[in-house]
Amino acid sequence: APPECPFCGEAAGRELEEHVRARHGHLLGAPGTGDGEQLYECPMCGLTCTNIQILEEHVDLHLEEHSFSEGGNIRDLELAQRLQTEEDERQRSEEEKREREEFKKLQRQYGLDNSGGFKQQFLRNMEREVDRGRMQPFEYHKRKADMMESLASGIDDGKTKTSGVIEALCKYYQNENKDVKRVWLSAGVDHFHSSLGDRGWGCGYRNFQMLLSSLLQNSFYNDCLRDTTLIPSIPKIQSMIEDAWREGFDPHGASHFNNRLQGSKAWIGACEIYSLLTSLRIKCQIIDFHKPTGPMGTHPRLFEWILHYYSTDNEGGAKVVCTSKPPIYLQHQGHSRTVVGIEEKKNRSLCLLLFDPGCSSQEMQKLLKPNSDGSGLKLLRKFVGSLKEKQYQIVPVDGVLSLEEKTARCHASQVLTSEKIP
Repeated sequence: APPECPFCGEAAGRELEEHVRARHGHLLGAPGTGDGEQLYECPMCGLTCTNIQILEEHVDLHLEEHSFSEGGNIRDLELAQRLQTEEDERQRSEEEKREREEFKKLQRQYGLDNSGGFKQQFLRNMEREVDRGRMQPFEYHKRKADMMESLASGIDDGKTKTSGVIEALCKYYQNENKDVKRVWLSAGVDHFHSSLGDRGWGCGYRNFQMLLSSLLQNSFYNDCLRDTTLIPSIPKIQSMIEDAWREGFDPHGASHFNNRLQGSKAWIGACEIYSLLTSLRIKCQIIDFHKPTGPMGTHPRLFEWILHYYSTDNEGGAKVVCTSKPPIYLQHQGHSRTVVGIEEKKNRSLCLLLFDPGCSSQEMQKLLKPNSDGSGLKLLRKFVGSLKEKQYQIVPVDGVLSLEEKTARCHASQVLTSEKIP
């Protein structure tokens, strides 16, 4: 509020000094003392002066102090506002920076950061191996030539493949008599593990190779796989998924990848596997176990569904049932695996048998050794308490589609939904 005159109470603002002098100068004097000395009292603080000039100087100091204080308050307010504005801008800048870094992190995590694909990663990792003395230059050039040939042909080089594991498991379970009551195994399937070119992001592609290796051994699928008689390389699988998108499958999912996978390290999941299989006229579906159905975050319904899948039409009394069922693609956040069978223990608990692309061929080949004691099975076995992710999706295969059915599914996939298990 503007300062008020100490004599009349009128708001005088910055002109207080002039107001006091012009309107009330005659009051600055006061009655004299008893000895005849004239006294002058300050109207602001009551101080008594014996000289009018001294009083005027004293009042001037009061007025200057007030003016300085008022100006200081304005300056303090302006400074506070400026500091707050600067702080708001700093926080907004830091938030935008964090958002950019998080977005780049997600792009790197899902292979969408334009850092190259299978070929570039393969070459970089081999160069590191040479620099560390783990690979000789001649081996580098040989493997590079093999890789380039594989890319040119679109056929996987087979260097990460292990065959015959299902057959070895069948023999093992025939002699196992400890705690397995019955076991159902999928049709023959080769195991593929990640290589220098797809380590960290290629699990979805490797699981598709496993599934396809089983379908190629089944004459029932010969017609729809006549153009895919050998296991494709990862860049070729990327191209095949792009072809499915161009046919009209899953446009929403395609837009997530900007309609392009080739030359990237993009992760793929159940939707891309479904689109690719359906484009090949292979009948499949996505089953979504969208929440735990047992205690401690477990998914017993998932195990029961898979048991029903393998045991339907295979209810004979044999302990070991080698079915004609293809393996099942299994997806959860951040990783995917391939279900190749299921055990029922004597206490009626269930145990899945999984091929994991993260398991090396050296480990898988231990399962091929004769007279195996089964210790290698810990690589494959997953009990109910071992699968505790919030959500799982599976892609089971169940026959061949006609051209009309394929077209219908293509249209339906434009609003692609999965069957949710309650």
